[in-house]
Amino acid sequence: MALRFAVVGAGFWTNYQIAAWKELEGMEIVAICNRTASKAQTLAEKFHIPNVYTDVDTMLNKEALDVIDIITNVGTHAQICTLAASRGVGVICQKPMAAELSIAQQMVDLCQQQEVPFYVHENFRWQAPIRELKKQLESNTIGTIFKARVTFCSGFPVFENQPFLAEVEEFILADIGSHVLDICRFLFGEVDTLLCHTKSVTPGIKGEDVANVAMQMKNGAFCFAEMSYASILEREPFPQTFVMVEGDKGSIHLTYDHKLKITTRAGTHVVEAPPKMYDWLDPEYALVHSSIVDCNRDILNDLKGTSKAETTGIDNLETVRLVQAAYASARNGQLIQIDDFE
Repeated sequence: MALRFAVVGAGFWTNYQIAAWKELEGMEIVAICNRTASKAQTLAEKFHIPNVYTDVDTMLNKEALDVIDIITNVGTHAQICTLAASRGVGVICQKPMAAELSIAQQMVDLCQQQEVPFYVHENFRWQAPIRELKKQLESNTIGTIFKARVTFCSGFPVFENQPFLAEVEEFILADIGSHVLDICRFLFGEVDTLLCHTKSVTPGIKGEDVANVAMQMKNGAFCFAEMSYASILEREPFPQTFVMVEGDKGSIHLTYDHKLKITTRAGTHVVEAPPKMYDWLDPEYALVHSSIVDCNRDILNDLKGTSKAETTGIDNLETVRLVQAAYASARNGQLIQIDDFE
């Protein structure tokens, strides 16, 4: 029997999130909820979703649901999570889980107390080239890793496309930083200490649009994460994430066009890891949109009991910890010991 899903939110990403769910078997989206009924109705008609609501509480009272997929702004996540979990409904939540570590912890604790599954839709680690890089690292091709750099620097006009982001006081670390720091954890393990510097470059914005995070990993490797929406580059890389990893036997450079350049003393060879193309995705966002399917599949397999999901609320709590620790470090200029950060 298919699991009964409901979606909350009808913004830009919901369109692709629903399309990605439709690629999978074993679930059925039976309802969509959004404060603006017309937006929900448009998606309901497009994806043949039978029931439309403008109030989450009403939807939860009327629908027999297994899971709710929260695709709304971060300020609403905790409230919707609480409404669902208190009724025994599983929760999938967009990143960032919460704007404060304490709130994220409360969400995780509540779902554990109510014995409902809780996942965070963290799809960047599911990008095809990132998965291939992980595979190469696990094969020990370049030996023991001692240094890495993860880069998401772009001149993409994010404030033109989404003007409200100019009013956000915590921007790039909370936004793309959630993805970038999760990639760091996925590839290189947990963090011991962290030092962060931020800067606001684009005129008229309230938050930071540049951040550099230096991390000492618990396994001894050093990792530097850099992110920017103020970078005017020879070739615009958006939405690609670049990674340079150095080991005692060689290096791997994930660069433009999903190519991994693997170098040892024997020479360099190239492995390509392009995203799978679907007819519904935006080609300019193909790398990101394609990864939504794989992230959803991982969550669905956990819900069906066939495998364990990677991006659980418990796991993502550590990514939230890194984001908030980075902000704390940027404010006080101090090195943060992650295990002691609350």
